[in-house]
Amino acid sequence: MSDTVWTPSPQAIAQSQISRFIQFVNAEHGLTLRNDRELYDWSVKELATFWHDMWRFAGIRASRQPEVILQDGDNMPGAKWFVGARLNYAENLLSRRDDALALVFQGEDKVNLSLTHAELYDQVARLAATLRRMGVGEGDRVAGFMPNMPQTVIAMLATASLGAIWSSCSPDFGIQGVLDRFGQIAPKVLFTADGYYYSGKQIDSLERVGSILAQLPSVEKVVVVPYTQSEPDLGKLGESSGRGVVWNDFLAAEQGLDIVFTQVAFDHPLFIMYSSGTTGVPKCIVHSVGGTLLQHVKEHILHGDLTRDDRIFYYTTCGWMMWNWLVSALAIGATVLLYDGSPFHPGPRVLWEFAANAKATTFGTSAKYLSALEKTSYRPIDKVDLSALTAVLSTGSPLLPESYDFVYRHIKADIRLSSISGGTDIISCFILGNPCKPVVRGELQQRGYGMAVDIFNDDGKSVRQEKGELVCTRPFPSMPIGFWNDADGSKYHAAYFERFDNIWCHGDYAELTAHDGIVIYGRSDTVLNPGGVRIGTAEIYRQVETFAEIAESMAVGQDWQGDVRVLLFVRMQPGFTLTDELIKRLKDQIKLGATPRHVPAKIIAVADIPRTISGKIVELAVRNVIHGMPVKNKDALANPEALQLFENLAELQS
Repeated sequence: MSDTVWTPSPQAIAQSQISRFIQFVNAEHGLTLRNDRELYDWSVKELATFWHDMWRFAGIRASRQPEVILQDGDNMPGAKWFVGARLNYAENLLSRRDDALALVFQGEDKVNLSLTHAELYDQVARLAATLRRMGVGEGDRVAGFMPNMPQTVIAMLATASLGAIWSSCSPDFGIQGVLDRFGQIAPKVLFTADGYYYSGKQIDSLERVGSILAQLPSVEKVVVVPYTQSEPDLGKLGESSGRGVVWNDFLAAEQGLDIVFTQVAFDHPLFIMYSSGTTGVPKCIVHSVGGTLLQHVKEHILHGDLTRDDRIFYYTTCGWMMWNWLVSALAIGATVLLYDGSPFHPGPRVLWEFAANAKATTFGTSAKYLSALEKTSYRPIDKVDLSALTAVLSTGSPLLPESYDFVYRHIKADIRLSSISGGTDIISCFILGNPCKPVVRGELQQRGYGMAVDIFNDDGKSVRQEKGELVCTRPFPSMPIGFWNDADGSKYHAAYFERFDNIWCHGDYAELTAHDGIVIYGRSDTVLNPGGVRIGTAEIYRQVETFAEIAESMAVGQDWQGDVRVLLFVRMQPGFTLTDELIKRLKDQIKLGATPRHVPAKIIAVADIPRTISGKIVELAVRNVIHGMPVKNKDALANPEALQLFENLAELQS
């Protein structure tokens, strides 16, 4: 394959976790699976056996083993996994209690903190004891409005140890954005830091929390973690200050406590996650204890090739599912690296210096970050020692082919680059990396083991080397339990199963390649349709990103004269302007690199492009604005004021 940019060595393949698992499966069942591809085919054919083998291979701790692995397996939704099992998520993440590092944290303010597995267990035990004493138990909700710091992990694990439900969003959410989420689930306890740091600024959280608490009567106690101040001013909570307590005062004073892990069913709720909320109040997606745990350890072990000796970093906030995914690496005994702050302050070196100093073996980030890094002059390969690093992961949006080139030229030549894709909906991935398979420029390596992923055309027929809807045709353990406050399941069914009966339709526009890789062209609901031809927005971004003059872009469709015309909005790099000459070069490149159908009718410079708090651009919100339609939930945006830039544009009237 001419576009192959990395190939694993025979020795690496032989020593991989995939090869170990193949040996395990063959020995258990008298099979002769020879390689990773045969393992995938078997895993989706023999679903129940695969997932049970994964359960045993990963050493899942359970007080009661399952009686039935998969019940009603022909139903989506409706299938039940590991019926009869009893387990606890936190118990699995806290099974290692030695002096090896569990968490390494660095904040933008240069605060550093490390916890061993033994210290982490002790902190969780002390917090869980207090929560238990105040009556937190099975099914109660506990919320975090926290930076990505060790106390957030501790609070989540203490919550899970009790059989309660954890839900979090990052502290850069506005008041209404928090209420739109936590207001639906009525948490009993709220954890917050006194503030946080971002881009050189110290930002207070407590006054906002006071406003939130005034409209969140379910909260009995708000626990404040000192971060920006040594002694947080609880008076900033206003009328709710009486509900406030500082972290150290809330922890049980006893030392050497043992955690009494509440044993729950496999499908007991663990996390409540939220849809982006850009088209209305966010959906509250409920994920299970067993499904989350089993899916995450599968992805870490088989697709990430991680062991207890690894150190994994992912740049994320606590409002993105990648935070939950990252923390689950504790279940395999790995060290989790946490960073909180801007990825570009005081400069683009900050994450790479942290990764180098912490000896990260896996570095995870967003495709948008890699693209932005490329447009700086910083080249990690020349600046830091990344000798420990074996893998770079990317998600959040499709990774451009040029970003593959950047990683191998300017980060590290011998590295496994895994573009992965899934979502909050499944708190995991449909498409991931594979340490036993070559990396092909512009492609995601493979479908997840045990995930019957396919591409359907508009008629619901499976297609290969043709663009279509990314679907999953058989159930999987990390399917949501459902949505909160959706008693009859109608909202859940409408979200994923309305398009194709009994088939999970994920909403990605994608293609399965000849050698079983995946190319994702964008979200299905943002696919453009000029002249009846479906165009993924990522196909346009892929061409635009090659221009150093442009910081970022957004493509949307405008209804025009009985058809749809493509609009391209661009935010320029400092010092550049959008000239007629640049517009021509852009159109020529899009025509050459894609097709004439992809060429925008209009290319317009704007000062900013609206995005969610997790950094994803919001094409649908902009499309609504240019058509004079309301944007229902601006509080879900990091920069809602940017929407005004698209109102009543004269360029769109002709």
